[in-house]
Amino acid sequence: MEPLSHRGLARLSWIDTLYSNFSYAADDYEAEGHEEQKGPPEGSEAMPYIDESPTMSPQLSARSQASGDRVSPTPPEGLAPGVEAGKGLEMRKLVLSGFLASEEIYINQLEALLLPMKPLKATATTSQPVLTIQQIETIFYKVQDIYQIHKEFYDSLCPKVQQWDSQVTMGHLFQKLASQLGVYKAFVDNYKVALETAEKCSQSNNQFQKISEELKVKGPKDSKDSHTSVTMEALLYKPIDRVTRSTLVLHDLLKHTPVDHPDYPLLQDALRISQNFLSSINEDIDPRRTAVTTPKGETRQLVKDGFLVEVSESSRKLRHVFLFTDVLLCAKLKKTSAGKHQQYDCKWYIPLADLVFPSPEESEASPQVQPFPDHELEDMKMKISTLKSEIQKEKANKGQSRAIERLKKKMFENEFLLLLNSPTIPFRIHNRNGKSYLFLLSSDYERSEWREAIQKLQKKDLQAFVLSSVELQVLTGSCFKLRTVHNIPVTSNKDDDESPGLYGFLHVIVHSAKGFKQSANLYCTLEVDSFGYFVSKAKTRVFRDTAEPKWDEEFEIELEGSQSLRILCYEKCYDKSKVNKDNNEIVDKIMGKGQIQLDPQTVETKNWHTDVIEMNGIKVEFSMKFTSRDMSLKRTPSKKQTGVFGVKISVVTKRERSKVPYIVRQCVEEVEKRGIEEVGIYRISGVATDIQALKAVFDANNKDILLMLSDMDINAIAGTLKLYFRELPEPLLTDRLYLAFMEGIALSDPAAKENCMMHLLRSLPDPNLITFLFLLEHLKRVAEKEPINKMSLHNLATVFGPTLLRPSEVESKAHLTSAADIWSHDVMAQVPLAAPRLGLVEGEMSPYASYLMGSWVDGL
Repeated sequence: MEPLSHRGLARLSWIDTLYSNFSYAADDYEAEGHEEQKGPPEGSEAMPYIDESPTMSPQLSARSQASGDRVSPTPPEGLAPGVEAGKGLEMRKLVLSGFLASEEIYINQLEALLLPMKPLKATATTSQPVLTIQQIETIFYKVQDIYQIHKEFYDSLCPKVQQWDSQVTMGHLFQKLASQLGVYKAFVDNYKVALETAEKCSQSNNQFQKISEELKVKGPKDSKDSHTSVTMEALLYKPIDRVTRSTLVLHDLLKHTPVDHPDYPLLQDALRISQNFLSSINEDIDPRRTAVTTPKGETRQLVKDGFLVEVSESSRKLRHVFLFTDVLLCAKLKKTSAGKHQQYDCKWYIPLADLVFPSPEESEASPQVQPFPDHELEDMKMKISTLKSEIQKEKANKGQSRAIERLKKKMFENEFLLLLNSPTIPFRIHNRNGKSYLFLLSSDYERSEWREAIQKLQKKDLQAFVLSSVELQVLTGSCFKLRTVHNIPVTSNKDDDESPGLYGFLHVIVHSAKGFKQSANLYCTLEVDSFGYFVSKAKTRVFRDTAEPKWDEEFEIELEGSQSLRILCYEKCYDKSKVNKDNNEIVDKIMGKGQIQLDPQTVETKNWHTDVIEMNGIKVEFSMKFTSRDMSLKRTPSKKQTGVFGVKISVVTKRERSKVPYIVRQCVEEVEKRGIEEVGIYRISGVATDIQALKAVFDANNKDILLMLSDMDINAIAGTLKLYFRELPEPLLTDRLYLAFMEGIALSDPAAKENCMMHLLRSLPDPNLITFLFLLEHLKRVAEKEPINKMSLHNLATVFGPTLLRPSEVESKAHLTSAADIWSHDVMAQVPLAAPRLGLVEGEMSPYASYLMGSWVDGL
């Protein structure tokens, strides 16, 4: 399962991370004083590959998109004219300030690297030299020159940033820096030899080994840590990383510089020089980047790799899968003792000439794998969210690094289990000479990427073969050096300075698509990343028999640390013989797919942002805007008291002379009539325009409500019910009891917790309690269909918890915490345990509530 990869600028074949979501403010420096070494593993033979396309939006790397699907790049020239003078000036200062901080760290790293050079040279002429003059010059080649260039650049730029105003110019400094990139060319050309020389010298000289393993790097001026220990190998890698990051800064500066500013042409020139430099470097090194030479002297190229979940011996196993030009290899990391190099163990391989994808009718039924209960997956997510909050608190309070590490370890364990047990989409491959293998993926997009990458390679003239034990050993040994995905895609593996993603609601309108060669039945799905993997969140209607579908459908998608939005376009298949035996679902054909980065600066505005995703010649037009979680759950009382939305539930029930609002009864009835077996009911977003239409007819008490409900998409009806509860002027469980529910759920003793829940439920006003119990009874019936609809009580608690408990604006200012939604889920999960006991206290409740509680008891 690959991590969320972006169109980053520093893509190197052996680096430990893909440098996605780069932040300039703290370059490779952690507050706890630990240097994360991002250099190449020892013994690496591959040269660095540097992306020369900084003008591309920071989304999926171009090379990772085997299918060629991508969002159209936006050149900086197109962005600059729209820069507002004040805002642009402030953004330029922010970019420069962050870059200046990282430049200080870079200079400190170069100083640490140069520190042993003079004493080594001094001993070189003695009778007992540590290194020869030639070895010293090879290892430290051009480092002194690079240091002088950047020290001069820093000393010139620092006062300009510190004394910032609208008249400050610094384009000439970046232009000069770019003009000196020839020194970096010489460094890169010598880099491999420098590493090999340093490694040989370490092996043959213990004194040099001690020096190279613990070089002291000064911390930033405002850091509490004076020094950090870093290896020479890691420091030698820094210049290679730096040249790419400087180019990224140029791109961002141009984005926020008006065209008529004196710096604009100078920055343009500097960016052009930098891009040309990176391009020339890649022309030399790219062919060697992912290649391994076989014992027969042939070259085998790594095309794609990533982490996937394999079903093996009826259990889930996390594997690292490597796709080479002629073979697919499935491996796992061997357990090694401390201090030893990690190695892969090959589980199996299939030559691409022998690999086939079985059609649905040909595929055998999948082995029985015990599904992980949905409520346990939701519990893991809650634990991860809680641990994140605890880690942030520890850091804010400058807590001990040991405590933070313990929390991070717990978080990794939960994220790993979630990653292992959440995928459900089958991806089966077959060796025509023998066995089949089954992977489970979380995203249809990901399944399509692997399939397309393999099929593209199979178009070549491939020959079947059998690897000897020596050939297999060489190939498996090369995987560690050539891998491009180094870390399991969990958030605990992210750098501290990486973006945490967006939390809240993304509103997306899928407008239309064009570019289809012939008419078909077409629809789109939307995926977003969450907890390290992608999940499908919304689906448009099927637009029948057309080459230019116009959906114009709006969706509200909940984001949980999300960074990317994926759109997939399908042709609907109605042939029931095309059923996948692994999950009994009809296989629809993917016509195209694309991904876009959720840039907070772009989406966090009140206005809609319109964009186009290009996919296999197809163009899908869509619009989006983002609403933070706090704003989305903000309760605004209706100014009119004639409708039902935004009106107190007691007012509505009194007006209707009913125990439960009409809208709740009708939506529940319709969901139970034809949506109770709908996969993801209440989780999958309904079309926003349909929801708004239903809201309007309920508010107007239109006589055509029942007819409209019968024709409406069931997810829109479910969405209307959720919207009604969300727009109540106060939550169904009331502002008055919000704090009491939070305190009650925090009790440790289960019996005390249950008693507290029962007491609080008894304290609700009659309309609130009866409606709540009516809803609980409905959700219980939905949960009974969990094997079909995949919605457990815990899943439903996650959906409804914040909606039913989150307080109104006045109360939220006083009581709302970052853990509020976690508490609300726990309350919703606990209430069904306490609620049956209410049925034993009939004298305190209306007969209707008693009847409902009686049926609830019967169902337990």
